[in-house]
Amino acid sequence: MNVNENIRARLVRLISVDGKQLGILPVQQALRVAREEGFDLVEVAPDSDPPVCRIMDYGKFKYQASKRDQEARKKGRTFQVKEIKLRPHTGEHDLGFKIKNLRKFLEKKNRVKVSVYFRGRELAHTEMGYELLQKIAEEIQDEGTVEQPPKQEGRNSISMVVVPR
Repeated sequence: MNVNENIRARLVRLISVDGKQLGILPVQQALRVAREEGFDLVEVAPDSDPPVCRIMDYGKFKYQASKRDQEARKKGRTFQVKEIKLRPHTGEHDLGFKIKNLRKFLEKKNRVKVSVYFRGRELAHTEMGYELLQKIAEEIQDEGTVEQPPKQEGRNSISMVVVPR
């Protein structure tokens, strides 16, 4: 008995378009029933005994599935983590500008990582970085909350994470 004969002799449980069971039929007969109704025969549960096949419009099924996936992607908002980089001696005007950008990011519902980077002798005064981040946290407390308080990352930077309210 070759492979084609094995497939022809195989039995499947057939389910109609409206969900009613039509019984256990040979594959050829199930295909004939599906073609007579103008639909496709789709195997939905190959591991069961006998395998379950459904009569359906496969093109329409694939289209609806892609639409569902597209809708799920649209609803599942992916958020970005934006980063604002500062130095301990950032001027008042520049700091104001960075805070303004931070507020824009929070309005767009993005998380923001605020980092203070140190170079050379600035490393001896890391407390300035903590003070700067504390000042920023106080400035934006209406728009966002500090999710991760300021902490040292490596030797050269201190950072905190701010999330929108």
